[in-house]
Amino acid sequence: MRPSLRLLPLSLCIAMALPAHATDDQEDWGLCPIEDVVPPFADAPPATAAGLPGIRIQQPTDIEGDALDASETQESIFSGNVALNRGDQFLGTDKLTYNSETGNYVAEGSVRYQDSGMRIVAESAEGNQDADSHTIHDLRYQLTQRRGNGGADRIELNGARGALVGSTYSTCPPSQRAWELRARRIDVDTDEGMAVARGATLRIGKVPVLHMPWFMFPVDDRRRTGLLYPSVSMSGRNGFDWKQPIYLNLAPNYDATLIPRIMTERGATLGGEFRWLYPDGRGQVSGNWMPDDALPRNEPSRYLNDLAGNPIPGATLPDKNRGQFVLSSLHGFGPTWHSRANLGWVSDTHYLEDFSSSSLGVSSYFLQSTAGLYGRGQYWDAEFSATHTQLADYTLTEGNLPYNRLPRAALNWAQPFGRWFQAGLSAEAVRFDHEVFDAGSRLDIKPFISMPLEGASWFLTPKVAWRYTTYQLDDGLAATLGDNSPSRSLPIYSLDAGLFFDRHTEIQGDAYLHTLEPRIYYLNVPYRDQSGLPAFDTNPMTFSWGQLFRDNRYTGADRQTDANQLTVALTSRLISEDDGRERLTASLGQIQYFDESRVTTQGEIPVPRGKSAWVADIGVSPGDRWSINAAYQWDPKLRGQDLASLRARYLFGDNGVVNLGYRYRRNTAYPVSGEKDLLEQADFSFLYPVTSNWSVVGRYYYSILDKKELETIAGVQWESCCLAVRLIGRRYVRNRTGDLNNSLMLEFELKGLGSAGQDTERVLRRGILGYERDDLYLVPPSQAIRGNVDPSPDPSL
Repeated sequence: MRPSLRLLPLSLCIAMALPAHATDDQEDWGLCPIEDVVPPFADAPPATAAGLPGIRIQQPTDIEGDALDASETQESIFSGNVALNRGDQFLGTDKLTYNSETGNYVAEGSVRYQDSGMRIVAESAEGNQDADSHTIHDLRYQLTQRRGNGGADRIELNGARGALVGSTYSTCPPSQRAWELRARRIDVDTDEGMAVARGATLRIGKVPVLHMPWFMFPVDDRRRTGLLYPSVSMSGRNGFDWKQPIYLNLAPNYDATLIPRIMTERGATLGGEFRWLYPDGRGQVSGNWMPDDALPRNEPSRYLNDLAGNPIPGATLPDKNRGQFVLSSLHGFGPTWHSRANLGWVSDTHYLEDFSSSSLGVSSYFLQSTAGLYGRGQYWDAEFSATHTQLADYTLTEGNLPYNRLPRAALNWAQPFGRWFQAGLSAEAVRFDHEVFDAGSRLDIKPFISMPLEGASWFLTPKVAWRYTTYQLDDGLAATLGDNSPSRSLPIYSLDAGLFFDRHTEIQGDAYLHTLEPRIYYLNVPYRDQSGLPAFDTNPMTFSWGQLFRDNRYTGADRQTDANQLTVALTSRLISEDDGRERLTASLGQIQYFDESRVTTQGEIPVPRGKSAWVADIGVSPGDRWSINAAYQWDPKLRGQDLASLRARYLFGDNGVVNLGYRYRRNTAYPVSGEKDLLEQADFSFLYPVTSNWSVVGRYYYSILDKKELETIAGVQWESCCLAVRLIGRRYVRNRTGDLNNSLMLEFELKGLGSAGQDTERVLRRGILGYERDDLYLVPPSQAIRGNVDPSPDPSL
């Protein structure tokens, strides 16, 4: 039969109340046993799309039972395996009494409820369907879309309002109740989307650690003004550091966050963030302001002396008001064009170092702000932009800053032309500006035509290009170089060709596809005297495998290398035929210079006739757990290495990882500077699970060239199904003088609820590649203390 009886809206209250603020999408539940507070009901139908609220309400309710007793007083009694079904909703009980005249009902004995989001068992339920009021007694619930379970002594529902009396919530299974949230009473208003908990207590094991007499929290996805989780840390520089974000829900499409912060050794700061979103774009602006930073007073010598400890003439302490500003925005103009802006500003050159907790604040020596209009089509891309830089390194001067581009226009176009040819153009027009040096404008045009020929096992691409570059220089720079409008014009010829050979082979019983891929690249560019051209944005590129096949060894358009050279390279691979994985790849290449390359920049020596350094790259994956990558460059003229790099990684268990890295590079770009070695570093990191719950983590990052540690991490972490505790000690370079900072971080994570303490995972993910297996394809940013910084961007040099 199909009477007009609605199912009880139990999940509307329970599923959203206690776990509303829990976010467990990124949690690891691998340690959890297969255990449910409320097991699935064998007589319940499977969840379907009808569980969506917009669909569920349109579904009819079917009632089944072993017996039906209907009296003349409009009271119906269903007994024996009573089951009510509507869409994905199921309600089962031993006995259901319903009065169609008054709307009263009573469900008694083994009350069971299930939908696509949760399961509930209760002793009894009663209420009035017409008044939409319900009371459920002595219940337990299990969330199914996300982890979470608990119970309540009683639930009272009255329309959109409800109350949970004597309720509990946890993401832990019953056999491992590491933590539990209990509340004497929770009042829920689903129209407002808010709930008020009274007498709430958080327990770790059986010990109460936090008691909240009253607090309000959301029960749906609507954004609301309120406090976010704080960040707490301790360090030698800042002292006790408390950061408390305050979220402001201003409108459906924009919001703001205020971030007051207190550092006991330095003072108070106020940060903020404002975000907006609309159909054609989005944006974010953030900033930080500190009215009186005590750090310059605590360490005045660092602001008044150079790296050698000598007083800097005219040096002063930073202004009391210190701050930062960042703007990022995007706006679309249809499918082809969009505008984008990324702007940044800091109050002083010490700011990034003083307010950063990683070596990124030490290695950045300028901030770059860019705004522009960008377009992309099937065969072209274009931009019209402006770029400005600000000095952020107190060891340098404005003369070390790159040139501003105010503005820059660029176009790249490449399109098939007929059956055999491809035609294209690269063009750029820039107006350069600088705080110290005279500047000017540059126009660079490079049309080309190529003939890409290819087959199943070969390719051949002859290419002819013409590069024309002209300048309009300011008077001061023109007087230095002897011409206010110098120019350069030259052809560029290249031929790129390669073959592909493959065969099937077996190694120790495993089948592989073995490839052999020889490749040659010939480049011919006649010499043009370019000493009369400025050098606005041009530097020699680091020699690497990719440079073997480029038509210019410089960045920027101020220099075009002359060349009569041939690259010969060979690559071989072993590809597993079982899973398609590349188990071995090895590449070797070298350039033969038939003539001396005479075009140079300031401080650079010409490339002599003869052979370049050998470039070798190798990658080995002997098993699913091993990964080894190495690069090596050996110069036959000097009979020594230019570069050596090794990274090895081994995975053990389900979560363990060990990384070993070594990097060395000789100063080949500017050997006349007298600095032979540019970089030499060793890096060792690990995550070792001692047991299924305990693990130790560590990192030792050391500069062999400077004989100084760059970062050391040592820590221990304990993790169960639903609780994790991490204690991390860290020592890292905190300024450009090489001083080290010590910090101790402690974090408690209640999985599915939140965490207290500093974000230790952020530090571990950055320092230990593979700390989470999803990070294995992310390469951490370079953190070298010594960098290849052009000592002066003066274009006349």
